[in-house]
Amino acid sequence: MKRLVYRKSDRRPRKEPDVRPKMQITKGDRVRVLRGEDAGSEGTVMRVYPEDNRVVVEGVNMVTKHKRGTGTEEGGIIHFPAPIHASNVMLLDPKSGDPTRVKRRKDKDGTVERLSRKSGQPIPRNR
Repeated sequence: MKRLVYRKSDRRPRKEPDVRPKMQITKGDRVRVLRGEDAGSEGTVMRVYPEDNRVVVEGVNMVTKHKRGTGTEEGGIIHFPAPIHASNVMLLDPKSGDPTRVKRRKDKDGTVERLSRKSGQPIPRNR
């Protein structure tokens, strides 16, 4: 009887190339919340999570966390803003202050500039 031999497969699963998610919103931008409990409120973006397509806006989606005290830290109730989906916020136009969509323009030197669709004004990066 012939012995059964297991061979290593030549085909290995290929890893997907790392694709960096693109987001119109960056840290420091002024945005208005369009959907959810805090709809209509404005704030500054404190943190961006491009992998999850979420942003943390100052004073929006406040949650409560009960934290136990340790030897060095005091416990208690902590209030902090939780992330919301980036599709629920819109950048504010620098000229009028209304929510606007964004387009990108590449200059001759290769830098990418964000432009407001409403007024055509450039939206500065506040990193």
